[in-house]
Amino acid sequence: MGLIFCWSGGKDSALALNELLQQGNKIDTLLTTVTKDYDRISIHGVRRSLLKMQAEAVGIPLEEVFLSKDSSDEEYESKMQDKLIELKERGSTSIAYGDIFLEWLKKKRVSLAKNVGMECVFPLWGKDTNQLANSFVGNGFKAVFTCVDSKVLSKEWAGREFDTWALMNLPPGVDPCGENGEFHTFVYEGPIFEYELKIKRGEIVYREDRFYYCDFMLG
Repeated sequence: MGLIFCWSGGKDSALALNELLQQGNKIDTLLTTVTKDYDRISIHGVRRSLLKMQAEAVGIPLEEVFLSKDSSDEEYESKMQDKLIELKERGSTSIAYGDIFLEWLKKKRVSLAKNVGMECVFPLWGKDTNQLANSFVGNGFKAVFTCVDSKVLSKEWAGREFDTWALMNLPPGVDPCGENGEFHTFVYEGPIFEYELKIKRGEIVYREDRFYYCDFMLG
């Protein structure tokens, strides 16, 4: 089957992609939503230039869906549907996601895929997030916190390494994979990479009266 992978650039995406590749799947395309006004990965806040370098290091062609900064669910679904139809015409038949336990989100993914006649694949679905987070670190992946929700994590977490120390010191109630939106990450090294990305930390900004974003650029 022609498999599209919905790629955010973060750790769950990397784990899910690694799982699919280990199972012998061939991934045709990495598909990422980008906020065109900021030229960054939507929600994660990572520069588009890093996204492109990341895709090159993984060695899978990248496709992008461009959203406005105040994108609605309707805009997202419409533009994603258009892109999926385009990719289906090129031979893709399925789309995979790194979601773990959010049922409402899974239903939306499945519905969108069904609208264009595609199947959905969720390689991490139902797995223990603590085990997943520890396996991420244990298997040699490297990532940084790019965005943290100030309601659950302090500013100091933005820009930190997602490593054993971080997993041991996350506040109680924070999901180890950030599945509830507590934080987002950017992966720069691991088993799916042909080489490590050299990145350096930039400034930290506070947006939407809630989120701290740490800027990263090529080092």
